[in-house]
Order: sequence, then C-alpha cells, then structure tokens
Amino acid sequence: MLMSSGENAAKLAFGPNGFRVLRPGPYVLCAVTSEQISLEELRYWSVDLQEAYASAEIATRRLADEQ
Repeated sequence: MLMSSGENAAKLAFGPNGFRVLRPGPYVLCAVTSEQISLEELRYWSVDLQEAYASAEIATRRLADEQ
C-alpha cells in the first residue's frame, strides 16, 4: 500500500541556504503562530533553532527574544 503525505506537516532540516525535506508534506507550521506555511512560500527560518516562520516580522521578533 502506498503512503501519501496527505495533509500532514512536512519535517525539514534547515540550513543556511535552504532546507532538506526529512518527511514530505505540503506545509510546515510557523514556530510562533502555528500558521501553515506552504513549502513554496517558506522564506524565513532559523538554522540554530530549526524553526520556520511565517514572515520576516515574526522571525525578527522571535530571534530578538532569543538574545
């Protein structure tokens, strides 16, 4: 029986210049807002925290909180 990614979130490994798909899925969740981010729209993440963010503003706020 073939398994499909369905509506499950993808699991990614974030690098400085991109990401690698560890578990396929159509989206990831924003670490701050839990908003679904399609992989095609994913632009912001933290390599150190291995988290995805829905926008530059959210990423900046999250990373400022880490300081």
